[in-house]
Amino acid sequence: MKISVIMALILVLAVASVPRPDERAQVLASAYALIGQYPYSWGGGHAGSAGPSLGTCKGYRGDIKPCPATRTNGLDCSGLTRWVYEIAYGHDVLGPGTTDDHLRRLRPAPVPAPGDLVFFGTAERTHHVGVYIGGGKMINAFKTGTIVRVDPVTALDDLLGYYRM
Repeated sequence: MKISVIMALILVLAVASVPRPDERAQVLASAYALIGQYPYSWGGGHAGSAGPSLGTCKGYRGDIKPCPATRTNGLDCSGLTRWVYEIAYGHDVLGPGTTDDHLRRLRPAPVPAPGDLVFFGTAERTHHVGVYIGGGKMINAFKTGTIVRVDPVTALDDLLGYYRM
């Protein structure tokens, strides 16, 4: 008797952690629509509301010098995912902040599914995020000098994991 109750609880929790198909479809449609549309801008996407904005050079360590962020209207990786989720959910569910801030608003995805966010770095300090689209690929704002694009999740060697609302 006790084992069946535990199994039922595990099943309920597993089902509750899977995003609804309509939410996943909205996240994916939103992310795909942005491919090739916006350049990477360090700090871009974090103005008063989600969406493309001028970036900042504070904390910039990119390869392109001088820092182009303050004259580039675009998105950084967390700005992209923030905007994609706002479009999909109808409001700014991730809110302002960095990849670390966004990670704290999510829960781990035991089995990655398209529409999940894929984070890179460590649990103490993340540095990149993309929208997982399946097949080992993600849509992301990768780095200065690129536009929103599709990359393999192996483009970075410190995959932390997959997370969802």
